[in-house]
Amino acid sequence: MDLKIEPPSQKDAFDVIHIKAITYDEYEWKGPFYFIQGADPQFGLIKAWAVGDTNNGDDEWKEEIKLTEQAVQAVNKLNPKPKFFVLCGDLIHGMPGSQWRKDQERDLKNILKNTDQDIPLVFVSGNHDIGNTPTRETIDNYCKSWGDDYFSFWVGGVFFLVLNSQLYFDSSKCPELKQAQDVWLNEQLAVAEKHKCKHIIVFQHIPLFLREPDEDHDYFNLEKSVRQGIMEKFHKAGIKAVFSGHYHRNAGGSYRGLEMVVTSAIGCQLGEDTHGLRVVVVTDEKIVHRYYSLDELSSQGMEKELLDMLKEF
Repeated sequence: MDLKIEPPSQKDAFDVIHIKAITYDEYEWKGPFYFIQGADPQFGLIKAWAVGDTNNGDDEWKEEIKLTEQAVQAVNKLNPKPKFFVLCGDLIHGMPGSQWRKDQERDLKNILKNTDQDIPLVFVSGNHDIGNTPTRETIDNYCKSWGDDYFSFWVGGVFFLVLNSQLYFDSSKCPELKQAQDVWLNEQLAVAEKHKCKHIIVFQHIPLFLREPDEDHDYFNLEKSVRQGIMEKFHKAGIKAVFSGHYHRNAGGSYRGLEMVVTSAIGCQLGEDTHGLRVVVVTDEKIVHRYYSLDELSSQGMEKELLDMLKEF
């Protein structure tokens, strides 16, 4: 297959599949392809939300297990296969140091092991994975379990950036790590410019904004001055789209040609959407996506319109 896969430098008993490097021919456009984006399996939140105790009520996650199994089965059935399957954060609900965290991680990993071996998994860190105010220790622990908290990779002439958005939300306990990510990001954008990539796409957990670029700051988006700086950087770099989760509802908007895509959860829903996944088709000229419920994707697969786009080459 096109992707060159390497495991993370630190790993536990779970053999994390993690995109770390791509062969040089991946700098070249090879025609349309697609990937799957999911977000917030967040093992434990359904029970915690139901009982009104999001701090300590996450002692049961049978429903999330069923939903994530359904998601993996739906992805495995797709033909042609997606280039990769990215999970945009909040893999589990238990915060660092919480009682059920290790059990939730174990059960999630046992399900993800069943993903088709030809479909790489890409993991994005969320606030429940590294804490609302992350520290070097919480980030290191995440990296040991799931791979790096930020990295880049190429697929068929398209450059992908995975960011740790929690460093933009609150880096007060690890300012040096935010600075390191900023330096790295500038270097990566310079690389993208050098190679004249077809598109640049970003994955992060927290959306820049939910619907409007100038909306007020709250728990579900980034602070306005931080957001503005990132949006301008992304616009100048020619980034086409940012895919995120965190909101547990579908949302999105645009800023000067930059599309902000907010994808609802595999797990607990906080709005009117259904448990689902997003199919993202990348063509020569555009990035087209559609959110499918797990039932719909499982039973019907991708619609003909998207499949036809993959043949346009």
